[in-house]
Amino acid sequence: MEDVAVPLPDRPSRADVERAASEYDRWRRRNGYYYKQLSRLFRRHVPPGASVLEIGCQAGDLLAAVGPANGVGVDTDPAIIEVARGRHPELTFLTGGLERLSADQRFDYVLICNAVGHMADVQAVFTEVRRFCLPQTRIIVAYQNALWEPILTLASAIGLRRPVSGQNWLSRDDLGNLFHLAGFEVVRQFCEILCPKPLPPLSGLFNRFLVKFWPFKHLALGVLLVARPLMPVFEPGNERVSVIVPTRNERGNIEPLIRRTPRMGAFTELIFVDGWSTDGTPDEVRRCVALYPDRPIRFIAQEGPKGKGQAVRQGFDAAQGDILMILDADLTVAPEDLPKFTRALADGVGEFINGTRLVYPMATQAMRFLNKCGNRSFSLLFTWLIGQRFRDTLCGTKVLTKSNYERIKAVRGEFGGLDPFGDFDLIFGAARTDLKILEIPVRYGARAYGQTNIRRFRDGWLLLRMSWRAFWRLRLR
Repeated sequence: MEDVAVPLPDRPSRADVERAASEYDRWRRRNGYYYKQLSRLFRRHVPPGASVLEIGCQAGDLLAAVGPANGVGVDTDPAIIEVARGRHPELTFLTGGLERLSADQRFDYVLICNAVGHMADVQAVFTEVRRFCLPQTRIIVAYQNALWEPILTLASAIGLRRPVSGQNWLSRDDLGNLFHLAGFEVVRQFCEILCPKPLPPLSGLFNRFLVKFWPFKHLALGVLLVARPLMPVFEPGNERVSVIVPTRNERGNIEPLIRRTPRMGAFTELIFVDGWSTDGTPDEVRRCVALYPDRPIRFIAQEGPKGKGQAVRQGFDAAQGDILMILDADLTVAPEDLPKFTRALADGVGEFINGTRLVYPMATQAMRFLNKCGNRSFSLLFTWLIGQRFRDTLCGTKVLTKSNYERIKAVRGEFGGLDPFGDFDLIFGAARTDLKILEIPVRYGARAYGQTNIRRFRDGWLLLRMSWRAFWRLRLR
């Protein structure tokens, strides 16, 4: 990347650089365990090979730790920037602020680690950051809990911590408000690092497990926020939509579904993926393909393992649209509601849009009592697991962009391949990749044709196993 024409500060002397390196290394060695934990936390959110900007990068060790394909660090200290250039020549380091960046530069991730406490104007920095964001950019900020101020002040006084003067002690609400003022939205929040010193085996227990639970999470030293810019993803009417319809013995619902599905954006295709129907569903889809030549309709025979999840994955892989939607063939969720989902996604209001059937009254017998109780229980569990509100885990209507699906697909193996439904790999993957999850209320009707393929107790046990796996991957990593 070429630097913009901004006057460079005076180049530091060799003695200044050596002094900066020596001081930096001294404090890093003294608090090595703490910095190792910070690197672990940031690697959890930043995949290798991304484009990454770090503000307040110091010697660039955190930036190097996340393995960026394009890594840029900025810091106001010219001596420490020279240290960073010497240690990490594969990365780009600039002295000064964000004005040193090329105007057309964009990043997948922006990292700010323990730097907001030293910024004169945090809102101004966040506002400047927005110029370098894409709709999918994530801003990851780590800062120190104000409850630790007396302990950290004492640690500095006795030489256990670098001396700091005039630090901002901001709360989560303060930072959330500053993000909002700058045009960002906080997606997820985490309390991390209960024990900043190595005390095996207690430090592992505290930092991986206890810090996730009340009341210990409120005592954590570190708080980590993930935010995203609020900006449209598509120009109005330009989005291309693929509606994936998994089927199994749904012959009587095929033509009504085609007739009722609205045309959305510049292009709307219907992809029916059939899983070994015995009632003539494949023949009905082929008949409708010929009957409605003005509608892009495709039929795919499911391959591989049984289950809705495999059908969804095949449909998503074959889709030509920029927006991917799942619509259950039973028509219990009205196809006429789908434009609400595409609009929310295109406008950037949410990134993983899920239907919720638990807001409006349901049709009689649409959901059995035990199913409703189980759904509400799992909604509470999932809200805690993923760190975002989730009301209805089992609604089949889910919408996301194809680019975000590819990100979810890349981490699918972390959840053990247990999901035959297709819903939960997507939910957990959306949380794992820090997508903004949004729910849209839908009216839930009774099935008009066929029978449900859900088996309550077997499927409920499988959901518990998947939740346990997600607990390890989302909460304890």
